[in-house]
Amino acid sequence: MRTMEEALIQGKAFLKEKGITEGDLDAWYLLSHYFHIDRARYIMNSRMAITEEQYHQYLALIYKRGRHVPLQYITGEQEFMGLKFLVKEDVLIPRQDTEILVEEALKVSEGKEVLDLCTGSGCIIISLAKLGGTHNAVGVDISKKALILAEENARQLQADVTFLESDMYTQVSGKYDIIISNPPYIPTRDISGLMEEVKNYEPVLALDGSMDGLYFYRVIISGIGQFLKPDGYIFLEIGCSQAEAVSELLREAGIVDIEVIDDLAGLNRVIRGRYKKEEESFT
Repeated sequence: MRTMEEALIQGKAFLKEKGITEGDLDAWYLLSHYFHIDRARYIMNSRMAITEEQYHQYLALIYKRGRHVPLQYITGEQEFMGLKFLVKEDVLIPRQDTEILVEEALKVSEGKEVLDLCTGSGCIIISLAKLGGTHNAVGVDISKKALILAEENARQLQADVTFLESDMYTQVSGKYDIIISNPPYIPTRDISGLMEEVKNYEPVLALDGSMDGLYFYRVIISGIGQFLKPDGYIFLEIGCSQAEAVSELLREAGIVDIEVIDDLAGLNRVIRGRYKKEEESFT
């Protein structure tokens, strides 16, 4: 009979052999996920015998990770803003950097109507609905599969969010206090240079921002006059080299108080601004 400890040792060795970054940690996460065990219980039971079936089923997860399948697609979940979200290959995996986008919006979201474009798993709009006291929260995506998952996340997290199948603004009506988005922003030519976990498994639809990476920013910003209330806010996640170009697009659309916020690595990550009041448009 094998033990849980032996399985973990085997998992770590295999992922190291395959060159998986942080393979030791991933081997532990997969063990924890499969056996539903935390660190304390593992320490107490590491030498507990496991069945051959359990051993091979755990290693099957390890082998998937060894093929560079993202950990989150194997476990089917990812934590974001302290909430647990379901994830599948139909949606982009929620990332810590995107929490900065949500944290900025939380500063002004109380009682507000919020539109989240390119919602994917729904992690942004659901987090705002759960934590930000929104009055009306709407998530939009062109992908039916993404919306099915987003709706399931909203149900499980008991978040009051409306999801809408729409190619950006095409099916959207009304005006909002906040427009927020983490759109596809990677230039098409750069997709092939991404790490295997991203380029081979995450949906290209959620990554590809066209030739210059700015296509979706142009679309989002073009709808400000129709869909953002005067004095409303816009929050966008951006690539680290896109702050100047997106800022200029925002200024041309009447956005003031533009601010760029860095991520934990010191790279430009979020841009925010305010739509000038109607009376300000005449100054």
